[in-house]
Amino acid sequence: MPAVTADTLTLPRIRSAGPADTERPVRLITTGPHGYEGEGFPVVRAFAGVSSAALDPFVHMDQMGEVEYQPGEPKGTDWHPHRGFETVTYMIDGTFAHQDSHGGGGVITDGATQWMTAGSGILHIETPPAELVESGGVFHGVQLWVNLPRKDKFTLPRYQAIEANDVKLLSSRDGGALVRVIAGDIDGHRGPGVTHTPVTLAHATIQNGARVNIPWRRDFNALVYVLSGSGCLGPVAHPINQGQLAVLGPGDRITVGAKAAQSSYRTTDLDVLMLGGRPIREPVFHYGPFVMSSRAELIEALADHQSGKFGSIPANALMPYGGGGGTL
Repeated sequence: MPAVTADTLTLPRIRSAGPADTERPVRLITTGPHGYEGEGFPVVRAFAGVSSAALDPFVHMDQMGEVEYQPGEPKGTDWHPHRGFETVTYMIDGTFAHQDSHGGGGVITDGATQWMTAGSGILHIETPPAELVESGGVFHGVQLWVNLPRKDKFTLPRYQAIEANDVKLLSSRDGGALVRVIAGDIDGHRGPGVTHTPVTLAHATIQNGARVNIPWRRDFNALVYVLSGSGCLGPVAHPINQGQLAVLGPGDRITVGAKAAQSSYRTTDLDVLMLGGRPIREPVFHYGPFVMSSRAELIEALADHQSGKFGSIPANALMPYGGGGGTL
């Protein structure tokens, strides 16, 4: 159950399509494989099997959970480095604590987002707080990596805490869908996230039998990922289900509809993440926690991390519960 809800009848409505608007067709639908990250929390590798050209300016995305932890089970990551991109952690349900070597940090919970620009280099950790480890509970979120253009690879690190009540809330024309704009612009309504690379990131909840038709910038690519539920997508209503990613072709609008009834007792609506951005169209060299523009920059990143140029772990540092590792 998404944490951010609202009475859709009181929200700004997304405008209807104009006579010259065209629908974005579905070019590809993939199903993300399941894996484990960090100390062992389950993820769906949402971008697996999709070309980097189709994803540009995005690099990587995991759906974390949805999982119901028992006491003592919640897991996170250990301290690790990043350079050359931005990490976006969106918590739909549950809690993550963040800390980094540049003074950023806080608790991400129930609809909040952390937008961390790794830039020239940073160390950070994401781990469940002690109270969640002790009590257990639901854990469900998304982590997205947004590439930086070559000119911004060495920008100063930055941390943004976007609270749940900061996002811009919109409604479909009939009130059957709630759209949360985290970053970018939808129909003239701007989300709070400040980005180096022009992108739009939004989470839509669509009631059973309803649909939403959203204007989308023509110079952006367009991806739709199903967090939960089943529905259809595009002008010819391609079926799409939980854990699947759709790559859309060119056009002005995106249409997503929910099934009249969901087949899982855990799901009462269709929840999708909608994301797109202006492609950077530069070489991408990705190795572990580094996303650079050349092999030489990757080698430099490894050397700079090993020599301590990414900063140091603070004296009052958060520490993981259990063994470690991971690159979130």
